[in-house]
Amino acid sequence: MQYEDRIKEIDELKLKIDKHRPLSEHALKQLKEYYRIGLAYTSNAIEGNSLTETETKIVIEDGITIGGKPLKDHYEAMGHSEAFSFLYDLAKNKKITGSDILELHHLFYYRIDENKAGKYRKVNVLITGSTFRPPDHSEVPALMKKFTDSIPSMQKKYHPVEFSARIHKELVTIHPFVDGNGRAARLLMNLALLQAGYVITIIPPILRNEYINAIKKAQIEPKNDKPFINFISSMVYESAKEYIRLLDSL
Repeated sequence: MQYEDRIKEIDELKLKIDKHRPLSEHALKQLKEYYRIGLAYTSNAIEGNSLTETETKIVIEDGITIGGKPLKDHYEAMGHSEAFSFLYDLAKNKKITGSDILELHHLFYYRIDENKAGKYRKVNVLITGSTFRPPDHSEVPALMKKFTDSIPSMQKKYHPVEFSARIHKELVTIHPFVDGNGRAARLLMNLALLQAGYVITIIPPILRNEYINAIKKAQIEPKNDKPFINFISSMVYESAKEYIRLLDSL
């Protein structure tokens, strides 16, 4: 199914979700914490974090370390939780700025490396398993300015689901940070969705290969980004169905 058709289905699900709004304070809190854990676990797992979903919950909610697991994995869970809280604050706005992106990365990464958190990379990087080569580090500031300056016009031009996929793709293609680019891009994607009234979208680790391959294709052939937009649209659709299931259980 092409993403244009999938988006129509997503909007039908959004209408069902909107009928439940405004949600009670209890429901809002329950859903926020559910997605805090779910998004941290899945987004980190895609990048190789070894914490299970239950372990991620324990680290974030109880502050307890998991024996035998790397300290970096714990920092990623805690950092993602902080970035998620900031994401919800940003969702009250209707715009996305370059400083928002830097702060999302900073909150996620400062426990790991304060000197590189929320700052553009000063070195060149390679993406393992891909022929795509990110831009030279000297080009990053100008590319990020061009990208962030284009966000308002992209927001007006594209449906929110397509817009969220496109800004995700743009950020990982520029690859502005030494590490954490994928996490920052998925947070950014979800910020765009939340601002437009759509739900937090989770990419299950089991679909990692399909997801990574769609990104690679879009990076190597910039004009061939439909497979990636199709993939993200499918993820938004599945997440909307899950959200309705959760609403019915509350």
